[in-house]
Amino acid sequence: MLRRSVACLLSVFFAMSTAGCKRAPEVEIDHNLSIGSTHDLNIARDVAYAPGPRRSLDVYAPKAGDGAAPVIVYIYGGAWASGSKEESAWIGASLARRGFVAVIPDYRIYPEGLWPLFLQDNAAAVAWTRRTIAHYGGDPNQIVLVGHSSGAFNVFSLAVDRRWLEAEGLDPKNDVRAVIGLSGPYSMLPLDGRREHAIFGKGRNYTEPYAHIDGRSPPLLLLVGAEDGAAGPWNSPEAAENVRKKGGEAEAILYPSVSHADTRDAFGGLPLGSNAPILKDISAFLARHGVSPRAQAQAGAASTLEQGRP
Repeated sequence: MLRRSVACLLSVFFAMSTAGCKRAPEVEIDHNLSIGSTHDLNIARDVAYAPGPRRSLDVYAPKAGDGAAPVIVYIYGGAWASGSKEESAWIGASLARRGFVAVIPDYRIYPEGLWPLFLQDNAAAVAWTRRTIAHYGGDPNQIVLVGHSSGAFNVFSLAVDRRWLEAEGLDPKNDVRAVIGLSGPYSMLPLDGRREHAIFGKGRNYTEPYAHIDGRSPPLLLLVGAEDGAAGPWNSPEAAENVRKKGGEAEAILYPSVSHADTRDAFGGLPLGSNAPILKDISAFLARHGVSPRAQAQAGAASTLEQGRP
Protein backbone atom coordinates (compact mmCIF):
# COMPACT_ATOMS: atom_id res chain seq x y z
CA MET A 1 0.00 0.00 0.00
CA LEU A 2 2.85 2.36 0.77
CA ARG A 3 4.39 1.76 -2.68
CA ARG A 4 1.07 2.65 -4.31
CA SER A 5 0.65 5.78 -2.19
CA VAL A 6 4.15 7.05 -2.99
CA ALA A 7 3.80 6.24 -6.69
CA CYS A 8 0.54 8.16 -6.76
CA LEU A 9 2.13 11.11 -4.99
CA LEU A 10 5.04 11.22 -7.41
CA SER A 11 3.01 10.82 -10.59
CA VAL A 12 0.83 13.80 -9.75
CA PHE A 13 3.15 16.07 -7.82
CA PHE A 14 6.01 16.04 -10.27
CA ALA A 15 3.66 17.86 -12.63
CA MET A 16 1.53 19.89 -10.20
CA SER A 17 2.39 20.61 -6.60
CA THR A 18 -1.04 21.21 -5.12
CA ALA A 19 -3.08 18.22 -6.27
CA GLY A 20 -4.07 15.12 -4.34
CA CYS A 21 -4.24 11.95 -6.42
CA LYS A 22 -8.01 11.76 -6.12
CA ARG A 23 -8.67 15.48 -6.45
CA ALA A 24 -6.34 16.76 -9.17
CA PRO A 25 -8.77 19.47 -10.43
CA GLU A 26 -7.97 21.47 -7.27
CA VAL A 27 -4.74 22.60 -8.93
CA GLU A 28 -6.84 24.96 -11.06
CA ILE A 29 -7.49 27.10 -7.98
CA ASP A 30 -4.99 29.91 -7.43
CA HIS A 31 -5.33 30.67 -3.74
CA ASN A 32 -3.02 33.67 -4.11
CA LEU A 33 -5.92 35.51 -5.76
CA SER A 34 -7.60 35.68 -2.34
CA ILE A 35 -4.80 37.58 -0.60
CA GLY A 36 -6.05 41.05 -1.51
CA SER A 37 -4.14 44.14 -0.49
CA THR A 38 -1.14 43.47 1.74
CA HIS A 39 -0.92 46.99 3.22
CA ASP A 40 -1.56 45.42 6.63
CA LEU A 41 1.56 43.23 6.41
CA ASN A 42 5.32 43.62 6.44
CA ILE A 43 6.71 41.43 3.66
CA ALA A 44 10.37 40.75 2.84
CA ARG A 45 10.97 38.79 -0.36
CA ASP A 46 13.92 36.86 -1.76
CA VAL A 47 16.04 36.97 1.39
CA ALA A 48 19.06 34.69 0.98
CA TYR A 49 19.49 32.18 3.81
CA ALA A 50 22.48 30.47 2.14
CA PRO A 51 24.48 30.91 -1.08
CA GLY A 52 23.21 29.38 -4.31
CA PRO A 53 20.03 29.08 -6.39
CA ARG A 54 16.67 28.38 -4.72
CA ARG A 55 18.16 29.17 -1.31
CA SER A 56 16.12 32.24 -0.45
CA LEU A 57 12.96 32.83 1.54
CA ASP A 58 10.04 35.20 2.00
CA VAL A 59 8.94 36.58 5.38
CA TYR A 60 5.38 37.69 6.19
CA ALA A 61 4.83 39.59 9.43
CA PRO A 62 1.85 41.40 10.99
CA LYS A 63 2.10 45.12 11.49
CA ALA A 64 -0.41 45.14 14.35
CA GLY A 65 0.23 43.79 17.85
CA ASP A 66 2.73 44.22 20.63
CA GLY A 67 5.85 42.20 21.27
CA ALA A 68 7.57 39.50 19.26
CA ALA A 69 5.32 37.08 17.40
CA PRO A 70 5.70 33.29 17.26
CA VAL A 71 7.24 32.02 14.05
CA ILE A 72 6.06 29.37 11.61
CA VAL A 73 8.53 28.05 9.04
CA TYR A 74 6.34 26.55 6.32
CA ILE A 75 7.82 23.93 3.96
CA TYR A 76 5.63 23.43 0.90
CA GLY A 77 5.12 20.12 -0.88
CA GLY A 78 5.57 19.08 -4.50
CA ALA A 79 7.14 15.58 -4.34
CA TRP A 80 10.58 17.21 -4.07
CA ALA A 81 10.25 18.18 -7.74
CA SER A 82 8.01 21.27 -7.88
CA GLY A 83 6.64 24.12 -5.79
CA SER A 84 7.81 27.60 -4.87
CA LYS A 85 7.53 30.16 -2.12
CA GLU A 86 5.62 32.43 -4.50
CA GLU A 87 2.90 29.80 -4.91
CA SER A 88 2.56 29.69 -1.12
CA ALA A 89 2.19 33.47 -0.66
CA TRP A 90 -1.43 33.01 0.42
CA ILE A 91 -0.31 30.84 3.34
CA GLY A 92 2.26 33.42 4.42
CA ALA A 93 -0.33 36.20 4.31
CA SER A 94 -2.88 34.09 6.18
CA LEU A 95 -0.44 33.24 8.97
CA ALA A 96 0.67 36.85 9.36
CA ARG A 97 -2.96 37.96 9.62
CA ARG A 98 -3.44 35.38 12.37
CA GLY A 99 -0.58 36.85 14.41
CA PHE A 100 2.42 34.78 13.33
CA VAL A 101 5.60 35.65 11.51
CA ALA A 102 5.69 33.25 8.54
CA VAL A 103 8.92 32.14 6.87
CA ILE A 104 8.54 30.33 3.54
CA PRO A 105 11.82 29.10 2.04
CA ASP A 106 12.55 27.76 -1.40
CA TYR A 107 14.88 24.78 -1.51
CA ARG A 108 16.60 22.67 -4.12
CA ILE A 109 14.28 20.28 -5.93
CA TYR A 110 14.67 17.53 -8.53
CA PRO A 111 16.76 17.09 -10.60
CA GLU A 112 19.34 19.14 -8.66
CA GLY A 113 17.86 18.63 -5.22
CA LEU A 114 18.43 14.96 -4.41
CA TRP A 115 18.27 13.59 -0.87
CA PRO A 116 19.57 14.93 1.49
CA LEU A 117 20.19 18.29 -0.20
CA PHE A 118 16.63 19.51 0.34
CA LEU A 119 16.86 18.63 4.03
CA GLN A 120 20.14 20.50 4.31
CA ASP A 121 18.50 23.52 2.67
CA ASN A 122 15.51 23.35 5.02
CA ALA A 123 17.85 23.07 8.02
CA ALA A 124 19.81 26.11 6.80
CA ALA A 125 16.53 28.06 6.50
CA VAL A 126 15.60 27.14 10.08
CA ALA A 127 19.05 28.22 11.27
CA TRP A 128 18.65 31.55 9.45
CA THR A 129 15.29 31.95 11.16
CA ARG A 130 16.72 31.22 14.59
CA ARG A 131 19.53 33.76 14.09
CA THR A 132 17.68 36.52 12.26
CA ILE A 133 13.91 36.46 12.74
CA ALA A 134 13.97 38.92 15.66
CA HIS A 135 14.78 41.63 13.11
CA TYR A 136 11.44 40.87 11.42
CA GLY A 137 9.35 40.93 14.60
CA GLY A 138 9.53 37.20 15.33
CA ASP A 139 10.39 35.37 18.53
CA PRO A 140 13.36 33.02 17.91
CA ASN A 141 12.35 31.01 20.97
CA GLN A 142 8.96 30.17 19.46
CA ILE A 143 9.77 28.53 16.13
CA VAL A 144 7.28 26.00 14.78
CA LEU A 145 7.95 23.88 11.68
CA VAL A 146 4.99 23.03 9.43
CA GLY A 147 5.12 21.06 6.20
CA HIS A 148 2.62 19.71 3.70
CA SER A 149 3.04 16.45 1.75
CA SER A 150 6.74 16.04 0.87
CA GLY A 151 7.27 19.16 3.00
CA ALA A 152 5.80 17.20 5.92
CA PHE A 153 8.39 14.48 5.31
CA ASN A 154 11.03 17.20 5.44
CA VAL A 155 9.95 18.72 8.75
CA PHE A 156 9.46 15.26 10.26
CA SER A 157 13.01 14.42 9.21
CA LEU A 158 14.37 17.63 10.76
CA ALA A 159 12.56 16.77 13.99
CA VAL A 160 13.59 13.12 14.43
CA ASP A 161 16.91 12.91 12.56
CA ARG A 162 19.28 15.18 14.46
CA ARG A 163 21.95 15.26 11.75
CA TRP A 164 20.43 18.04 9.68
CA LEU A 165 19.83 20.71 12.34
CA GLU A 166 22.93 19.78 14.31
CA ALA A 167 25.00 20.48 11.19
CA GLU A 168 23.65 24.05 11.46
CA GLY A 169 24.48 24.33 15.15
CA LEU A 170 20.91 23.71 16.34
CA ASP A 171 19.29 21.15 18.58
CA PRO A 172 15.86 19.98 17.32
CA LYS A 173 14.23 19.77 20.74
CA ASN A 174 15.74 22.94 22.20
CA ASP A 175 15.57 25.20 19.15
CA VAL A 176 12.23 24.12 17.68
CA ARG A 177 9.10 24.49 19.81
CA ALA A 178 6.86 22.12 17.84
CA VAL A 179 6.42 20.40 14.45
CA ILE A 180 3.24 19.90 12.44
CA GLY A 181 2.98 17.54 9.48
CA LEU A 182 0.08 17.88 7.03
CA SER A 183 -0.67 14.82 4.88
CA GLY A 184 2.89 13.54 4.94
CA PRO A 185 4.56 10.36 3.67
CA TYR A 186 7.00 9.61 6.49
CA SER A 187 8.48 6.38 5.14
CA MET A 188 9.80 6.11 1.57
CA LEU A 189 10.83 2.46 1.32
CA PRO A 190 10.40 0.45 -0.80
CA LEU A 191 11.25 2.90 -3.57
CA ASP A 192 9.06 2.86 -6.67
CA GLY A 193 9.43 4.94 -9.83
CA ARG A 194 12.31 6.38 -11.82
CA ARG A 195 12.38 9.81 -10.16
CA GLU A 196 11.90 8.34 -6.70
CA HIS A 197 14.94 6.14 -7.27
CA ALA A 198 16.88 9.14 -8.55
CA ILE A 199 16.00 11.21 -5.46
CA PHE A 200 16.45 8.56 -2.75
CA GLY A 201 18.01 5.55 -4.44
CA LYS A 202 21.32 4.09 -5.48
CA GLY A 203 24.31 6.13 -4.42
CA ARG A 204 22.30 8.40 -2.10
CA ASN A 205 22.85 6.32 1.08
CA TYR A 206 19.28 7.08 2.08
CA THR A 207 18.08 6.02 5.50
CA GLU A 208 14.51 6.28 6.72
CA PRO A 209 13.68 8.97 9.31
CA TYR A 210 12.38 6.13 11.51
CA ALA A 211 15.93 4.78 11.86
CA HIS A 212 16.99 7.97 13.68
CA ILE A 213 14.16 8.43 16.17
CA ASP A 214 15.64 8.72 19.65
CA GLY A 215 12.86 10.29 21.73
CA ARG A 216 14.58 13.69 21.79
CA SER A 217 12.48 15.40 19.11
CA PRO A 218 10.16 18.38 19.60
CA PRO A 219 6.44 17.59 20.02
CA LEU A 220 4.83 16.43 16.78
CA LEU A 221 1.28 16.76 15.48
CA LEU A 222 0.58 14.76 12.31
CA LEU A 223 -2.70 15.46 10.52
CA VAL A 224 -4.15 13.49 7.62
CA GLY A 225 -7.45 12.96 5.81
CA ALA A 226 -9.20 9.62 5.44
CA GLU A 227 -9.51 10.34 1.71
CA ASP A 228 -5.81 11.02 1.21
CA GLY A 229 -4.95 9.09 -1.94
CA ALA A 230 -1.43 10.51 -2.18
CA ALA A 231 0.38 10.10 1.13
CA GLY A 232 -2.08 7.56 2.53
CA PRO A 233 -4.05 7.91 5.79
CA TRP A 234 -2.02 5.21 7.56
CA ASN A 235 1.30 7.06 7.34
CA SER A 236 0.61 9.61 10.07
CA PRO A 237 -0.58 7.20 12.81
CA GLU A 238 2.33 4.88 12.01
CA ALA A 239 4.85 7.72 12.27
CA ALA A 240 3.38 9.00 15.54
CA GLU A 241 3.48 5.51 17.02
CA ASN A 242 7.13 5.09 16.05
CA VAL A 243 8.00 8.34 17.84
CA ARG A 244 6.06 7.36 20.96
CA LYS A 245 7.77 3.96 21.10
CA LYS A 246 11.07 5.76 21.53
CA GLY A 247 9.72 8.03 24.27
CA GLY A 248 8.92 11.08 22.14
CA GLU A 249 5.70 13.09 22.04
CA ALA A 250 3.61 12.65 18.90
CA GLU A 251 -0.08 12.72 18.08
CA ALA A 252 -1.87 11.82 14.86
CA ILE A 253 -5.38 12.94 13.94
CA LEU A 254 -7.39 11.40 11.10
CA TYR A 255 -10.17 13.49 9.56
CA PRO A 256 -13.10 11.93 7.69
CA SER A 257 -13.99 13.30 4.25
CA VAL A 258 -10.68 15.19 4.00
CA SER A 259 -8.29 14.86 1.04
CA HIS A 260 -4.55 15.33 0.58
CA ALA A 261 -4.82 19.04 -0.27
CA ASP A 262 -7.52 19.79 2.31
CA THR A 263 -5.15 19.76 5.28
CA ARG A 264 -2.98 22.41 3.64
CA ASP A 265 -5.98 24.49 2.63
CA ALA A 266 -7.42 24.42 6.14
CA PHE A 267 -4.05 25.36 7.63
CA GLY A 268 -3.98 28.28 5.19
CA GLY A 269 -7.34 29.49 6.49
CA LEU A 270 -9.74 28.14 3.87
CA PRO A 271 -12.97 26.83 5.44
CA LEU A 272 -13.70 23.11 5.11
CA GLY A 273 -16.83 22.85 7.23
CA SER A 274 -17.56 21.51 10.67
CA ASN A 275 -16.25 18.01 9.85
CA ALA A 276 -12.67 19.19 9.60
CA PRO A 277 -11.72 21.25 12.70
CA ILE A 278 -8.09 21.33 11.59
CA LEU A 279 -7.31 24.91 12.61
CA LYS A 280 -8.90 24.34 16.01
CA ASP A 281 -6.77 21.24 16.60
CA ILE A 282 -3.60 23.05 15.49
CA SER A 283 -4.36 26.01 17.76
CA ALA A 284 -4.95 23.71 20.74
CA PHE A 285 -1.70 21.83 20.07
CA LEU A 286 0.30 25.05 19.82
CA ALA A 287 -1.31 26.45 22.98
CA ARG A 288 -0.35 23.30 24.91
CA HIS A 289 3.24 24.02 23.97
CA GLY A 290 3.21 27.70 24.81
CA VAL A 291 2.71 29.12 21.31
CA SER A 292 0.03 31.79 20.93
CA PRO A 293 -0.29 34.28 18.04
CA ARG A 294 -0.11 37.99 18.76
CA ALA A 295 -3.54 38.87 20.07
CA GLN A 296 -4.18 42.11 18.15
CA ALA A 297 -3.24 40.64 14.81
CA GLN A 298 -5.25 37.51 15.52
CA ALA A 299 -8.35 39.54 16.36
CA GLY A 300 -7.91 41.69 13.29
CA ALA A 301 -7.85 38.61 11.07
CA ALA A 302 -11.05 37.11 12.47
CA SER A 303 -13.48 38.79 10.10
CA THR A 304 -11.30 37.93 7.10
CA LEU A 305 -11.16 34.25 8.04
CA GLU A 306 -14.90 34.15 8.55
CA GLN A 307 -15.27 35.26 4.93
CA GLY A 308 -13.14 32.33 3.80
CA ARG A 309 -10.18 34.45 2.74
CA PRO A 310 -6.61 34.07 3.99
